Amino acid sequence: MKNVLAIDIGAGTMDVMCYVPDENMHYKAVVKSPVRTLGADIAATEGNLVVSGVEMGGGQVTEALKSRARRAEVVLTASAAATIHHDAERVKAMGMRVVADRDAEKFWSDPAFTPVKLQDIDSQRIRQIVEGFGLPFEFASVAVCAQDHGAAPAGVSHLDFRHQLFKSRLDAQPYPHTLLYSADTLPEAFHRLHCIAQSASDLPTEQVYVMDSGMAAIAGASMDASLKQKETYMVLDIATSHTVGAVVGRGELLASFEYHTHDITLERLERLMRDLADGKLEHHSILAEGGHGAYLRHAPGFDRIEAIVATGPKRRLLAESTMAITWGAPWGDNMMTGCVGLLRALRHREEKGSLGIF
Repeated sequence: MKNVLAIDIGAGTMDVMCYVPDENMHYKAVVKSPVRTLGADIAATEGNLVVSGVEMGGGQVTEALKSRARRAEVVLTASAAATIHHDAERVKAMGMRVVADRDAEKFWSDPAFTPVKLQDIDSQRIRQIVEGFGLPFEFASVAVCAQDHGAAPAGVSHLDFRHQLFKSRLDAQPYPHTLLYSADTLPEAFHRLHCIAQSASDLPTEQVYVMDSGMAAIAGASMDASLKQKETYMVLDIATSHTVGAVVGRGELLASFEYHTHDITLERLERLMRDLADGKLEHHSILAEGGHGAYLRHAPGFDRIEAIVATGPKRRLLAESTMAITWGAPWGDNMMTGCVGLLRALRHREEKGSLGIF
């Protein structure tokens, strides 16, 4: 039986797990995120740049390109420019030049320009990681999660639009794994995830799946051993860029919120946790604060929360909390939360145990 590859692409790290059904074993690695790696590569160059590829995570890549545009020429294809902003005019206003994808070719052979390719999935890098495990580079399935703000219609908040897409799906099936998509069923609005699915299809795999990283983290954190006998609990994933909190009851997602990690203090996070369980968070209020929103189906009350599990590379934010918080470690590793969530979501999707996932 072929192996299953799970990849969690974050702002700080890229977490990789390869599950081997025949051995009931998993092999894992935590490496620098694509955005950090490519951002550093850009910063290490000098002079003009011609940038091709597809939409990927922004962060350090965006900052490196904006910095370069202040002292040299930066030419981006329309596809690559979406990394910075979906509105090409906004990109041009930053001092960069945006050209049609087919028109970039003339710059590639120009020695005055250094070529840069944007993508979250670099097949050669993934090959090196997997072969470093001592495993074959072929898979039954590849599942990838990442943050995608979505591409909303003109005049509509992209975060509110994204929220409504999530809400309609969760209202019908209130489980995090509901937001795992096969490449051919992914809504068009999730442009970055489409680009990831396209890049992942270059890997030697029979099927590609993609998922929102927050929902993957909720699914993964729920697999922590401390929650095995719990009915109603809260999970938190405090990642480099985004923090997600969720209340889960009998396996169903009851409520959740998403916030930018750099905007959260311990006091604010504890209030968000209490208000989430008590049903006091409102989606548009969270948006107005600069967060990504909130989802509420049912509020059990904070006093009915049986356990709180925290995962993520920045969960130390809760170190001084007076709440009873368990440091989660799904499958024994805090950093594998998203990957475990992807595998758990795949398990719900597989037919007749065809993937052999736990």
